[in-house]
Amino acid sequence: MPSSGFIERRSNKILILGVLLVLSQIAAIMLLTSAPAEALLGETIYGLRSAFHGLLAGVLMVTMTIGLFQAFRLWTGESVSIGDLETGSVLNAAICFVTIVLGNWLYIPYRAKGGPRTYFLENSPEVHKIFFEFKEFTALFTLPLAVAAAFIICLYGNRIQSNRILRETTALLLLLAFFYFLVAFGLGAAVTKLKPV
Repeated sequence: MPSSGFIERRSNKILILGVLLVLSQIAAIMLLTSAPAEALLGETIYGLRSAFHGLLAGVLMVTMTIGLFQAFRLWTGESVSIGDLETGSVLNAAICFVTIVLGNWLYIPYRAKGGPRTYFLENSPEVHKIFFEFKEFTALFTLPLAVAAAFIICLYGNRIQSNRILRETTALLLLLAFFYFLVAFGLGAAVTKLKPV
């Protein structure tokens, strides 16, 4: 094959992270200078909690989707970078933990007298039972599944590639974590639209 004169090099991770940081700062500045804070956070005192929970849920959507892609690659036996898989799975589990902690912190005003729970129980109890209670318990499944996948990946490392049982178990854990997250994410968005905290 004739040489084209280009030398292929590996990407510089520091450079990529730096570019992402600069782009994130530009986006934050544009957002904060162009939209009033009350429009971003809502009218209640719990707006900041909700904003952080929603932000982390959005980030978790990205990491869970990457985990789903890696699960597919593991399931089909494709070669994967174990270092990337370890980093991604640990990050996924950590973001999942923080998102759940913030969600539980939001649950306090949800259940408070006069909060959305009171409203739903009086006007539409099925929304409370399905959209919120079911969502909360479903969301809690994501953490042990994500932690178990990260544990297996970090413990067995490169041996996962050659062991079908480890590969498929890890893939299944990542798939189930994505499924439970997706259900909780969808129901959470729906209940927030119906009656925000």
